[in-house]
Amino acid sequence: MRHLDLLTLRLFAAVCEQRSIARVAEQESIVGSAISKRLAQLEDAVGTPLLVRKRRGVVPTPAGETLLEHARTMLASMGQIERDMAAYATGIRGHVRMLVTASVMAESLADDVAAFLQHPAHRDIQVSMEERVSPDVVQGIREGSASIGICWDAADLSGLETCAYRSDHLAIVAHESHPVAQAASVCFAEVLGYEFVSMPALSAVQVLLARAAAVEGKTLAHRVLVSNFDAALRVVSANLAISVVPREVAEPFARTAAVRIVPLGDAWARRRFAVCYRSSQALTPCARLLVDHLARAGHAGIPA
Repeated sequence: MRHLDLLTLRLFAAVCEQRSIARVAEQESIVGSAISKRLAQLEDAVGTPLLVRKRRGVVPTPAGETLLEHARTMLASMGQIERDMAAYATGIRGHVRMLVTASVMAESLADDVAAFLQHPAHRDIQVSMEERVSPDVVQGIREGSASIGICWDAADLSGLETCAYRSDHLAIVAHESHPVAQAASVCFAEVLGYEFVSMPALSAVQVLLARAAAVEGKTLAHRVLVSNFDAALRVVSANLAISVVPREVAEPFARTAAVRIVPLGDAWARRRFAVCYRSSQALTPCARLLVDHLARAGHAGIPA
């Protein structure tokens, strides 16, 4: 029984339904003797006669009727498997796991993924996102723990394939009563004397700020350490310190809070993000569709 094959079962079912080996042979473009041989092997495998040969064709025995019922169930299941796998192969069904940085998560990614999933052709695709710092995003993609990563494009992306995503602009966010809040724009060196709300040391923003401070021969004065931009903005709103936050993240908060956004004039304050993955060949069809969608969204959102 372990050696039953689907082709033989399909031919057996067809012979039972047509009541004729010759007719099935003609329909399937197989010689009748080959079908007869397969049916004889099937009877040997199950250990009992399945068909009764008559002058005008064949009819199933009681055992044959039972096997026919099981064969129909198995063939129907195989048909469903084929349809489901075809859906995956064309990229319309599947699960895509992403690793992304806090900046990307806090900005446009959720809207871009939502737009992708709202497309009728993508209704059976699932996307999960996990927030990590840039080095961990890259490491996770290299290790295969996710299909797609999005991080600051200055990260070490060697060995991975990439495409451009969106960009943002870092800015100082300060309470409206803070001296910095009155400036139209500032360079980072001008605010190094103030206390900061800081992010984790390995976050992309914090890496940039530490490097910029080191160039000036100084270190950041950390007053509060938080894990996300929302917490940083609330600390700023309480006038405990200033913070460096992507302007795109701070703008919605600033509409209702007593804070001001002051753009940074430093060249490094304009950041670009990259979608990264091990290789195009390693992407599943649905992951490939999502990468293409994100690349188009990034192209539309990055100024020339």
